[in-house]
Amino acid sequence: MTDPRHHTLMEDIQGIAFGVCVGAVGLQIMTHMGFVSGQTTGVAALVSYATGLPFPLVYFTISLPFLWLGYVRMGARFALKTAISVGLLTLATAILPRWIEFGHIEPAFAAMLFGTLFGFSALSVVRHGGSFGGLSILGLMLQDKTGFPAGYFQLVVDVAIFAVAAVMIEPTLLVYSFIGAAVFNLFLAINHRRDRYVAA
Repeated sequence: MTDPRHHTLMEDIQGIAFGVCVGAVGLQIMTHMGFVSGQTTGVAALVSYATGLPFPLVYFTISLPFLWLGYVRMGARFALKTAISVGLLTLATAILPRWIEFGHIEPAFAAMLFGTLFGFSALSVVRHGGSFGGLSILGLMLQDKTGFPAGYFQLVVDVAIFAVAAVMIEPTLLVYSFIGAAVFNLFLAINHRRDRYVAA
């Protein structure tokens, strides 16, 4: 009989694989539409738009330092699963444009679709003990050292990202980007609850 409080290796593999596949589709929608988002993906999108560098390369490069921070803050198991998740998401995001191509998508629907898909993907990976890395880890470390709440830190980061985006992308794209980010955060706020999901 399996322990309902813990995932098996196969459950972890399928959960992370699902998160990576769904997340890659969500990120392709984001970049296809010219949207931005919060946290690491938002920073990577802005750098990619400004420099012309491929989004997967920028995302992976920005994520690397946070893998070490994840190891320090959360331990080897979390760091390994995060490294695998980040690496696979980078690879899937780089390959996916060769396998699927988007035409016209109504921007409002694209924003909601991106937010929902990336919410699904992040939740799946987090529930299996990893993450897509990034600034949330830095926020937790800052909270440990200073007491400044990690949630407020993430809010400050997102405000800064959207402030920069306001001078880089069209106002309509900024509005749709905000909708996508709001859907993403609302999805996690509703569904990422320890009282409803206890497995690790």
